[in-house]
Amino acid sequence: MKAKYINPFTDFGFKKIFGEEASKPLLIDFLNALLPQSNKIIDLTFKNLEQLGQTDTDRKAIYEIYYENEIGEKFIVELQKAKQNYFKERTIYYSTFPIREQAEKGEWKGPTPRYNLKAVYCIGILDFTFEDYKNEPEQSGVVHTIKLKNHNGKVFYDKLTYIYLEMLNFKQTENELNTRLDKWLFFIKYLEDFQTIPSIFTDEIFTKAFEKAELAKFGQAELDSYENSLKTYRDLKGVIETAFDEGIISVAKKLKQKGMEIEFIIEMTGLPKEKIELL
Repeated sequence: MKAKYINPFTDFGFKKIFGEEASKPLLIDFLNALLPQSNKIIDLTFKNLEQLGQTDTDRKAIYEIYYENEIGEKFIVELQKAKQNYFKERTIYYSTFPIREQAEKGEWKGPTPRYNLKAVYCIGILDFTFEDYKNEPEQSGVVHTIKLKNHNGKVFYDKLTYIYLEMLNFKQTENELNTRLDKWLFFIKYLEDFQTIPSIFTDEIFTKAFEKAELAKFGQAELDSYENSLKTYRDLKGVIETAFDEGIISVAKKLKQKGMEIEFIIEMTGLPKEKIELL
């Protein structure tokens, strides 16, 4: 069945929904659903992405938008399509740019510098899952909020926040959506699969989001750009899946060589019995 709406995990789709001037009300609504009510955002302005120092590798796997709200707080919102080595370190590294940027305004100069920083939020929408929580309660969690804390778990500095959304862990059905954030996560994860607008999306914000995402409303130039973006996304996913499959097969071979039972290898790798017997 031909898709009616864009894939939001493509660069084009993510930008169309959250990264254009006309999309700011959608991003503001999404961020307000994600952040505590005390952090309510009224307005956002675009910031220069070049300051984040992206590499060519990052551009293939990550699409970022950079905003500042009405009180000067910074928001880096990332779509991470593929897990990279040290991806958390990369996020932390990039979070230093909007921190250092604040010194350029001169507020740290003079005999009595004022180190009064504005808050920085780094939000990653992940099309993969962490491996950090395999044996912990967070294993199936969707939203992971990280702050700088001391050894007793008390927040030491509350102006630097990392929020990771593991979209593959979001399992709620339409009837199980209880919060505004639930609706946004449902929208993002399943947008490309919708043929009609689900009945839960009745307000003006989501009506606008579906209008912006509808392929029939695009001109030929936009459709061409989207198809190129979709191909890039699918190619990247294909490379990752191939590497994963090859890794699983390699593990199965080693287990078989060590004399492990076929049932054990099936349990460990998920490969079918027929495929293991041919290794």
